[in-house]
Amino acid sequence: MEYMYNNFYELVERNAKEYGKKTAYFIDNKKVSWQEVKRKIDSFARALELMGIKKDDKIPIYIGNSLEYIIAFLGIQKLRAVPVPINTFLKEDEIAFILNDIDAEIMVASSKFANNIKNIRHKSKVKKIIWEGNCERVDEDNISFNEILSNLEPHEKIELPELNDLAVIIYTSGTTGKPKGAMLTYKNIFSNILGVNKIVKITQKDRFIAYLPMFHSFTMTVNLLLPLYSASPVEIIRSIMPFSNIIKQTLLKRVTIFTGVPDVYSALSRAKLPFYFHWFNKVRFYISGAAALPGEVLERFSKKFKKGKLLEGYGLSETSPVVAVNRPHFQKPGSVGPAIPGVEVKIVNDELVEVPIGESGEIIVKGDNVMKGYYKREDATAETIINGWLRTGDIGKIDEDGYIYILDRKKDLIISKGVNIYPREIEEVCMKFPGVKECAVVGQKDETHGEIPIAFIEVEEGMSIKEKEIKKFLKSYLANYKVPKHIYFVENLPKNATGKVLKRVLRERIEEYIKTS
Repeated sequence: MEYMYNNFYELVERNAKEYGKKTAYFIDNKKVSWQEVKRKIDSFARALELMGIKKDDKIPIYIGNSLEYIIAFLGIQKLRAVPVPINTFLKEDEIAFILNDIDAEIMVASSKFANNIKNIRHKSKVKKIIWEGNCERVDEDNISFNEILSNLEPHEKIELPELNDLAVIIYTSGTTGKPKGAMLTYKNIFSNILGVNKIVKITQKDRFIAYLPMFHSFTMTVNLLLPLYSASPVEIIRSIMPFSNIIKQTLLKRVTIFTGVPDVYSALSRAKLPFYFHWFNKVRFYISGAAALPGEVLERFSKKFKKGKLLEGYGLSETSPVVAVNRPHFQKPGSVGPAIPGVEVKIVNDELVEVPIGESGEIIVKGDNVMKGYYKREDATAETIINGWLRTGDIGKIDEDGYIYILDRKKDLIISKGVNIYPREIEEVCMKFPGVKECAVVGQKDETHGEIPIAFIEVEEGMSIKEKEIKKFLKSYLANYKVPKHIYFVENLPKNATGKVLKRVLRERIEEYIKTS
């Protein structure tokens, strides 16, 4: 694959030169031009340079969705330093762990997290903070983001990053053990942008909406850097709530590329939309990522939204993140589509030997999108990347057309009397039952079987479901050994910032549910 650019700042320069006063971002009913974006990035880079920031320094960004987030992200990269997005849902100790892992001394933070930062400062090496929002105190260790942009002369161009330089470190959610930092190069991310672009063919006429958290790799690549590459305007939404605002801005800004997680599409498929929505809706592609999209949601959504296609994709932070996506001209329900151009996918057994078409095994991935490795985790890197192939830890299969089907996470696999049970298969069937809003299946240790499947169900508001009714329904679709032995009804399933159910938490709480049921 040929790469026209070495870094993202070259895209900023190109867009400022070619599109100048055209809108780059919409935010809070304001328009920001490409020229203005470049000026702000240059000023921010100049401030960092004056603070002594240099190549390979790691700078955490702990702010919500905003123009400042984008300015910080790209300004840090201009100096060949490395931005480290921080999940704003993390607790103080979790954030302190990441800051200490990267030896951060300077961070960009939102003033709305000021109380958290006070404690985090004592647990880390951070000395200086660049505050986004209202800064209570301004001194040499507390710098105002707004003052930087207002008072500093733009940074002159110096040596820009190379294609193989480290572009960003994305910390994994840490579902087991401490989080690990996936090191992504410019080449990794550019390969992903080009691969996705060959499928959806983005142009400068397209418009994106960014309401999912910007710290997530899916939002970073698909909502921020892909439109930067195509010079497409982006509507920045600070919060997913109220959701009605997202629908409103999608119409007002004539959004054509809409990205979301399964929860969003589930909500849209059930929502009572204004009668004029379909008249003014310009969306041509709805892209789903970050978690598995239930077949029931895809079917319901497709019936309701005749215009535009919902394309389910698959990826990981370690793959920049997109691995596969369904094709607009040909989709297969239950599949995440074939690998994107430039990416290879295989299904292998425990000895990493490829299995025949249609058989299940672990998904491994190879391509320019595969991360450089885990930061400071040589052992974990060696276990994850073998001969250029990245072990995903996901169980799947590939059909004769190259379409990939995700069966489950390897660690979520339930083995009952030596037989494999895939929770996702049970969840898909469960979702078809009237009144089931969401379902998660995990394994519970059992002396006789080794493990037995247990289901946790979130019920639609105003609906009532009995355990025996669901079990009877499941038995008509599934073998008896797959039917959950116990079903627990919960108000809310525990989830991470992108809507992925935290099955680790459910497994930890099984005993609590047994006692209270």
